[in-house]
Amino acid sequence: MEGINIRLLTEKEPMPFDLLYLADPSPEAVADYLDRGECFAAFNKDGEVVGEYVLLPTRPFTIELVNIAVAESLQSMGLGKALIFNAIEAARAKNYKTLEVGTGNTGIDQLAFYQKCGFTITSVDFDFFTKHYPEPIFENGVQCRHMIRLRMDL
Repeated sequence: MEGINIRLLTEKEPMPFDLLYLADPSPEAVADYLDRGECFAAFNKDGEVVGEYVLLPTRPFTIELVNIAVAESLQSMGLGKALIFNAIEAARAKNYKTLEVGTGNTGIDQLAFYQKCGFTITSVDFDFFTKHYPEPIFENGVQCRHMIRLRMDL
């Protein structure tokens, strides 16, 4: 996307919590993976954060994309794909061999999006959202219960 700069946020910069919570409504989960991972942000030409993603090392040679969000006004314009490809390059630069991502079973658009970007469905973490989130999450008129796991070989 033209005019967008994506880079790792420093510890001194504020985290884009509005975007982080757009992708994950759990403050506890967001705090946990921000503590253990790295947050990258997309800045527009005015220096505003308009997108973000978080990478979290999970196992040897494996890293997970645990949060990705684009400002609602810029969705469906290519920024999400730019963030994914930036995450792939960041993972490769750190010599990871596998990039994983998970999304809710009700996120039909997200499932299609990740597969268009090259991810393959590998498993289902049954009842993930009902076990780990205190409030029910609804998407597309259906309660989100299961985490659909996808991966990509780098």
